[in-house]
Amino acid sequence: LFTEAPKHLYRGFYLILHMTYLYIKSLHIIFVVSWMAGLFYIVRLFVYHIEANDKPDQERLILQRQFIVMEHKLWYIITTPAMVLTLLTGTYLMLDARWYQQDWMLVKLAFVVGLLLYHFTCQGIINQLKKDVFRWTSTQLRIWNEVATILLVAIVFTVILKSTLDWVYGLVGLFLFSMLIMSAVRLYKFMRR
Repeated sequence: LFTEAPKHLYRGFYLILHMTYLYIKSLHIIFVVSWMAGLFYIVRLFVYHIEANDKPDQERLILQRQFIVMEHKLWYIITTPAMVLTLLTGTYLMLDARWYQQDWMLVKLAFVVGLLLYHFTCQGIINQLKKDVFRWTSTQLRIWNEVATILLVAIVFTVILKSTLDWVYGLVGLFLFSMLIMSAVRLYKFMRR
């Protein structure tokens, strides 16, 4: 009986650790989805905010005040907290599974750094728009919005395919995907005219 107890305790402890890992992994995915949704939507709000400049003065002022409120709430209540929680849960998962020793994780982390740069650039745009500084056109923002899509695709493919992905083909595929998205943006702009 005494020799069996440590084995049962070990199995129970392992099960708890495994379940904790799965819960944190689930939370990580939820936070990533929330972060990406916020990033996609904030740039759409930027586009509408800038396009409000074409409205008559009274309508423009009402719309831009409303967009500032919407951008602030989306950014500080959803997007930024989701980013922080994504980074915390992702760090836990990476350390727990020792993925930092894998080449694919270094590639993923490079894309994540790109996404963080994207995030903080968007925060800069929010601050500019609050001060009525319009440095971006709506077309530039539509293209900028697709950068997040490209980074998301790169991250997901890197995580799912891990080391089975031949990096040359992966980069060529990412480049072709980027060209496809940029062509779609240009086609949309052409169709709007």
